[in-house]
Amino acid sequence: MAEVSLTIGGRAYRLACRDGEEADLRAAGGLLESRVASLMQAHGAVAEPRLLLMAAFGAYFMLAYGIVIDASMLTNALQTDFRESRDLLNWRLPVTVLALSAPPLLWLQRRPLQRLSALRQLGHNALVLVLALATIVASVLLVFQDFSSTMRNHTQLRYLINPLNSVYALGDIAAHRLNPENHTLQPVGRDAQLGTSYAGQSAAQAPLLVLVLGETGRSGNFGLNGYTRATTPLLSARTDIASARNAWSCGTSTAASLPCMFSHLGKSKFERRSGNYESLLDVLQRAGLAVLWVDTQSGCKGVCDRVEHTSTQCPSGECLDSVLLKDLDERIAALPAERRARGTVVVLHQMGSHGPAYYKRSAPEAKQFLPECRSSALQECAQQHIVNAYDNSIVATDALLDSTINWLQTQSNQAQAAMVYVADHGESLGENNLYLHGLPYAIAPDVQKQVPWITWLSPALQTRSSISTACLQRNLKERHITHDAYFHSVLGLLDVRSSVYQPELDIYASCRQPTHS
Repeated sequence: MAEVSLTIGGRAYRLACRDGEEADLRAAGGLLESRVASLMQAHGAVAEPRLLLMAAFGAYFMLAYGIVIDASMLTNALQTDFRESRDLLNWRLPVTVLALSAPPLLWLQRRPLQRLSALRQLGHNALVLVLALATIVASVLLVFQDFSSTMRNHTQLRYLINPLNSVYALGDIAAHRLNPENHTLQPVGRDAQLGTSYAGQSAAQAPLLVLVLGETGRSGNFGLNGYTRATTPLLSARTDIASARNAWSCGTSTAASLPCMFSHLGKSKFERRSGNYESLLDVLQRAGLAVLWVDTQSGCKGVCDRVEHTSTQCPSGECLDSVLLKDLDERIAALPAERRARGTVVVLHQMGSHGPAYYKRSAPEAKQFLPECRSSALQECAQQHIVNAYDNSIVATDALLDSTINWLQTQSNQAQAAMVYVADHGESLGENNLYLHGLPYAIAPDVQKQVPWITWLSPALQTRSSISTACLQRNLKERHITHDAYFHSVLGLLDVRSSVYQPELDIYASCRQPTHS
């Protein structure tokens, strides 16, 4: 493997390539550098207006929702479809952007910046830099003790420097995508195989596991977990489920959490990884199981790219999550028969409680908490009205999970069924003037990180796995668990053997009774 150093757009990159391809890579880098230079030269005259508009848009979202603009937030925005992003559009956006950007844009229009010669520009830049540094040093010295302590303990504050935060985040994303290591998928679980529980099973004894992937689920707003409101009346009435009240997410956004929870690496290693790896679904499929992903969201962030996947379509463009169960029998029947005979894993990716338009996530006739906020400009609403709209979305999730369990029970004659529901992250609902999610993990409030984790096992699956629901109810109620356990717990529950499986991270393992020959 060879390595080539390139400079593109004033930034140095070290890229790997196969031996003998160095010259081709340098030539490609040269072409890209010349293209970047020509674009910068051609559009240099409008750089300042663009920066002002970027700052204005960034300021709006930071002020309106209490978010920060970092690489994770921009990645989340870039991977969101129009159906989701349009909920963020309201009259406050253009008004705020216009109010912030119009005065400096008019000033630039009346007094355009002069283009200096290279030498004079260098001198001008040096003078501005010296003055800026002097101002910064003087300001810092006035509050050095407090400032140094704050910045040392909360380095994430750099994400509040507008618009440098946006520029830095965009550069970070671009550099990540230019790195060839990030486009090479590393295999995981090449040795994956089905365990002894599959020996001699009939088609009617094949496992059927439904993984419901929740969106924006706050554990503390689930009645099942002790919330004062009856947001989960159907699940709370059941005696055959186990709920983990102390579960924590890998990230504070879908783009961060979803690939992480389906990874074998765990949060710390996932964030430091030098390349991309196959997911849990790849391992399950390699073991011989049928795998299906059904989506009402904006995609699976690459997790489902190599398995059968489909998105639900609604004429209105706005689907309730109940549509996930529509035609599910037919979709499963379309999977390869030889794989279904071994077992099937279905992932239902919810719209869940996706904000800010929480009121859209529940049917009008099912709303229990009124009045609710019906604006995407959450700061216009009373906090209780925001909570009402959000809690109604949890009621809708309760109905979906109960319906999923009921549907799985109808499959008892042809499968040994189970369901696991886990949300990707939580949500802020106006506490301390914070809304939505996506804050850097270290400074994000717990409500953005604590998520519900609910498990239902059919009697047949309990017998097959030697795991009792009664044990899970006792063991998981207050146990601290994280998304790190998701990959390994699913493998353990399905008895998929692989060297990547870590039994100490399997939350169900402690309730697995040893089998006696």
